[in-house]
Amino acid sequence: MEILKSVLEKVIARNPNEPEFHQAVTEVLESLEPVAKRHPEWVEAGIFDRIVEPERQVMFRVTWVDDNGKVQVNRGYRVQFNSAIGPYKGGLRLHPSVNLGVIKFLGFEQIFKNSLTTLPIGGGKGGSDFDPKGKSDGEVMRFCQSFMTELAKHIGPDTDVPAGDIGTGAREIGYMYGQYKRLQNNFTGVLTGKGLTWGGSLARKEATGYGLLYFMKEAIEAKGMSFNGAKVVISGSGNVAIYATEKAQQYGAKVVALSDSNGYIYDENGIDLETVKEIKEVKRGRIKEYVDVHPNAKYVEGCRGIWSIPCDIALPCATQNEINGEEAKMLVANGCKAVGEGANMPSTPEAIETFLSSGVVFGPAKAANAGGVATSALEMCQNSMRYSWSFEEVDEKLHDIMVKIYKNASAAAAEYGHPDNLVMGANIAGFLKVAEAMYEQGIAY
Repeated sequence: MEILKSVLEKVIARNPNEPEFHQAVTEVLESLEPVAKRHPEWVEAGIFDRIVEPERQVMFRVTWVDDNGKVQVNRGYRVQFNSAIGPYKGGLRLHPSVNLGVIKFLGFEQIFKNSLTTLPIGGGKGGSDFDPKGKSDGEVMRFCQSFMTELAKHIGPDTDVPAGDIGTGAREIGYMYGQYKRLQNNFTGVLTGKGLTWGGSLARKEATGYGLLYFMKEAIEAKGMSFNGAKVVISGSGNVAIYATEKAQQYGAKVVALSDSNGYIYDENGIDLETVKEIKEVKRGRIKEYVDVHPNAKYVEGCRGIWSIPCDIALPCATQNEINGEEAKMLVANGCKAVGEGANMPSTPEAIETFLSSGVVFGPAKAANAGGVATSALEMCQNSMRYSWSFEEVDEKLHDIMVKIYKNASAAAAEYGHPDNLVMGANIAGFLKVAEAMYEQGIAY
């Protein structure tokens, strides 16, 4: 980097001890160097300096009472990163690993992901270090109500529309929405991922996983490959992984592995998805229970070993930095030809470099997993109209959006001299729309 080096140095100095945020900004700024050379007026207007600084960061205490009557204290966050093209939009992550740096990295990525959808939504993210795992419904409800009591002051249907993320599913969204409605005394589309009987959208649960497959199908077919007959390894076993598995199987692939934070399962005959859905969606259990139903399958403690399984296509759908450089080399050595990121930033910079230098078709997260937020924006449209589309209508719109994202990212990569580099293409295509809006709106934004 030449032009943008000082921007990165300032980010690192101003945001110490936030490695995930540094990593995300570094990747984007490296991609945007040719854009900076072509648009000196954006450099002069401080567009690059402004886009790495959140418009607003909210951090607050969340106090709630557990089932034993003991007072518990967590920390809540909402980072409203960029509203140049629309209201802030991004999920709420509930996980012990959540801190300000993680939320900033996620919110920064969300700017470009949301831009890529072509829908009018800005970038934001939020959450808490609360862990819903092992908590009763009552405890989760009391936490969500306390969390929303503060968050409600900072969001709204035309200001900031949060959604679900890791740890925030239908139950948590329901409790949060109920509290928001109680506080505001109105029924509005301020949260997405709502229940189908009160403003939710069909196909939202499936959207990120399906969208990942729609994107990757375009990407691999452009290189003469197909999902039909391919051996696929997918990490995770939440919504993204489950519905990526479902669509991959519909495309004729054999998915042989899934994981959770404790370990992974390997079924050489192909994953029985109905068993996984029963374990994860109905019983909220652990993936190791799969072998109780399918004793010929194998369960291995420790989730990282999943990348040692030979496969044609790998779809990391669990969490950030789950594939490092060595694991990427192992995947390539074992014949992996394509990697699609269903999680947010699941590959380290070393892993991404390995994939790109080895000729692996690589679908970066901000493009490949944009299906979830795209369908959330479609839910916002339906809420505004007080109307619901059918599953098929939403799915068709989602498919069209994901195909367009691939084509726009591919075209941007070629235009800026890096054909086939979808990392650069997605970063550039997502940035251009936001940068133009920021430039035209003046220095206030």
